[in-house]
Amino acid sequence: MNDEQSARPESRDAVRASDLTRRFGDTLAVDRLNLGIAAGSFFGLIGSNGAGKSTTLKMLTTLLRPSAGSAQVAGFDIVREARQVRRLIGYVPQLLSADATLTGRENLRLFAKLYDVPRSERDARVDQALAFMQLGDAASRLVRTYSGGMIRRLEIAQALLHHPRVVFLDEPTVGLDPRARFAVWDTLRELRAEFGSTVLLTTHDMEEADVLCEHVAIMHLGRLVALGAPSELKAQIGPDATMDDVFVQFTGGPVERSGSYRDVARMRRTARRLG
Repeated sequence: MNDEQSARPESRDAVRASDLTRRFGDTLAVDRLNLGIAAGSFFGLIGSNGAGKSTTLKMLTTLLRPSAGSAQVAGFDIVREARQVRRLIGYVPQLLSADATLTGRENLRLFAKLYDVPRSERDARVDQALAFMQLGDAASRLVRTYSGGMIRRLEIAQALLHHPRVVFLDEPTVGLDPRARFAVWDTLRELRAEFGSTVLLTTHDMEEADVLCEHVAIMHLGRLVALGAPSELKAQIGPDATMDDVFVQFTGGPVERSGSYRDVARMRRTARRLG
């Protein structure tokens, strides 16, 4: 880590949003979001399609400028200090980010360059990431021959090369079968144990939110409508409540796993490619 990155003391909150707002014309996509995510924690952002989850994620990763309000990631402002934020985060999008025409090792080398990992450290970082994700035996294979779970682990490895303080994951297990999904969960737990990273994920999988996340935020129509530990939120509903029940209570409808035509096409395309 260079002097620029280490100059700012670490905050108790890895992510903090204050009245964070985003408009698209007359549409209010995120409405005065206030949020604090403790360093080193697992945090889930859930909600129906169109609730504002992806817009929030894009603002926090500096891909989209807020219309109003502010946010800090790893102690840096997402607008005024966007470059510093980008140096300290890892981002795993829902759509494929690995190049199928390259080997696993070649993909990692490419991302090491993109993340400005010092040349003298690149090979060691790549080897470390491959070993951590249990992809060493497949490092020389083309990614097109990987299973869905292997591809997701490679994409997480890509996001870890620069040892980020905060990792953002957009639907990390979309399109995966149960075995691959559980493998990704184990990988994320190991990530936190090994590097102490904060993990913020969006998901439509209520079991994923319940099992992985210490706290979850539920968004509905751009607003934060519930926040707490899964056990606390379920207790508010009833003794036998599930996270699906929590979702229905606070959003007024069941978990949406389809959405618009564009959402359906994107999810099916992703699932097909992940195999």
